[in-house]
Amino acid sequence: MSCARRGEGESQFRDLDGVLVTIPVTTGDGDAIPAGTEGTIVGIWRDGAACEVEFAQPPGALATVAADGLTLVVP
Repeated sequence: MSCARRGEGESQFRDLDGVLVTIPVTTGDGDAIPAGTEGTIVGIWRDGAACEVEFAQPPGALATVAADGLTLVVP
C-alpha cells in the first residue's frame, strides 16, 4: 500500500523510500539494527503509523519501525 506524502491522515513515506532508523531496532529474525542504519521502506502499516523496512545487512533483514523512528533520506 503506497501513501501520498504529507497529506492529512496519510504517511509522510512511500514504498521504496530510503530511510534512516533513528532508534535501534530488532529484525523479525532477532538481528540488531543500530540507529543511523539506512534501509528501504517495503510496506506501510496503519495509515503510516509504522513501516516495514528492509536493510542490506544482514541479507533479507526486515523490521517494522514506528514512523517517528524513521527519517527520510533525501537523494
